[in-house]
Amino acid sequence: MPAPPPMRFVTRSERSELDSARDPKTRLRATVSLAEGHLQRAETFTTDKKFEEAAAELGEYLGLIGDMRSFIATLTPDKGSTRDIYRHFEISVRLHIPRLAVLRRDTPANYSINIKDAEEYIKDTREEALDSFYGHSVLREPEPEKKSEGPKDPPGGIKHP
Repeated sequence: MPAPPPMRFVTRSERSELDSARDPKTRLRATVSLAEGHLQRAETFTTDKKFEEAAAELGEYLGLIGDMRSFIATLTPDKGSTRDIYRHFEISVRLHIPRLAVLRRDTPANYSINIKDAEEYIKDTREEALDSFYGHSVLREPEPEKKSEGPKDPPGGIKHP
């Protein structure tokens, strides 16, 4: 039976530290620093075979990353400074994916599902950050039309033997 997913949250002390940040760049640095601390503690707990504590640290890590995603989403998307914040955020979380993969390999199967979900969340975060560079100018390819699988009836509905 898989372990329950970790609760994603930001503690009150971390929230007050993040809210006291003067500008988005300072908030990004503080968020990444706190998140890396939680990830480091999760790695330590995993090494010590304390998987419940590691899951709790993973939840706090994901809470901070989610908080930063929602904070950046409130910024004006067309400004160059917002794209810089997204760029720095993407560069920071890019380094976390291999660390999460190692963490998943060292974790029992019932806990590793949650770490796999965390990896997917971080990949989605990177994708969101990279998409901010393209804005509205990227054109998507239309999906190819499906061909009918059966033979077509001849015109007029008359079938020849």
